[in-house]
Amino acid sequence: MSITAEEKARVMQEFATKEGDTGSPEVQIAILSSRISTLTEHFKTHKKDNHGRRGLLKMVAQRRKLLDYLKGKEEARYQDLIKRLGLRR
Repeated sequence: MSITAEEKARVMQEFATKEGDTGSPEVQIAILSSRISTLTEHFKTHKKDNHGRRGLLKMVAQRRKLLDYLKGKEEARYQDLIKRLGLRR
């Protein structure tokens, strides 16, 4: 399961740090979060899709690594991003 091109473009525009930004940690984390939420909805109806679940776990691990990287580089950007995405409580 992936997100549509329009959804990906919207997320990139919303979280970009500058014009044409597609590779910053903020954009990558936001795209992964969107894909994770899409897959989470998929698994509510397809409980036995274990192959897809493996991909979901890989995405969650990748997002965790990117969040750790961002936290190590700039704590303020990290705090702002998790607040905007609603990842922590």
